[in-house]
Amino acid sequence: MKKFFLFLISLLICYLLFQEKINQDVNYKTLNKPTQKYSHILKVSKEEIYQGDLILINKNLKIREQGVKSDIINLFQNKIPDNMVLSDNSMSLSKDVALNLSKMIDAAELKGINHFMISSGYRNNSKQEKLYEEKGSDIALPAGYSEHNSGLSLDIGSTLTKMDYAPEGKWLKQNSWKYGFILRYPKGKEDITGIQFEPWHFRYVGLPHSAIMKENNFTLEEYLDFLKKKKSLLVNIGSKKYEIYYYPIKNKTTDIYLPEKASYELSGNNKDGVIVTITK
Repeated sequence: MKKFFLFLISLLICYLLFQEKINQDVNYKTLNKPTQKYSHILKVSKEEIYQGDLILINKNLKIREQGVKSDIINLFQNKIPDNMVLSDNSMSLSKDVALNLSKMIDAAELKGINHFMISSGYRNNSKQEKLYEEKGSDIALPAGYSEHNSGLSLDIGSTLTKMDYAPEGKWLKQNSWKYGFILRYPKGKEDITGIQFEPWHFRYVGLPHSAIMKENNFTLEEYLDFLKKKKSLLVNIGSKKYEIYYYPIKNKTTDIYLPEKASYELSGNNKDGVIVTITK
């Protein structure tokens, strides 16, 4: 039993070391749309615009009901992650986001950085509206206009000091992208995000999107505009390859061409189109 436990620990360490290396080679180039290359047709409805990991939510763009993640769980009850302090036991988040968060915190712990705390996660509309009424527009956003209403965002703090100075904040700023997270409101981008610098607010967008955003110092607003302009990208991250396509959705349904048996993810931008990410 002891040998098996040591074997599992070894596998975990190898996985985390691999994650540490994926930032050695991030590059991309523009592709042509694969209408001739691929034959499998995926019919995408207009409703897809408003859901997925890349939806834009800000003070001008409200999340729709279908944009809220369907896998919201209580972190305390599910013990995911099991090595972070929770400011209260009602903290919730998308299960998928929580699992990626757990991998990220495990990686930081291997580097001796282990004083993380979650101070805020998913909020439903009633909680958000109450916060807005109590704190006002300088601190909070109305219900539906906060990323916390999606299940994709959380506020991560340190039990040592403020995140702007804490080892936890510095490590996340450099490494969170490897696990699909971005610092949503960075310093110097206030005119774009409409939100003051928040070194604690992290948003899940998934790979390879977080890698491209880190490489280019993009906010989510800038990245979605970039994809809309480029329309198609081939992305290499270490040994992994991705194809990313932006499709405007104007009709009730739109045909999108994919490889047969493709491994792909679909996300709307919450405005006018969808992004298809194919893993090669």
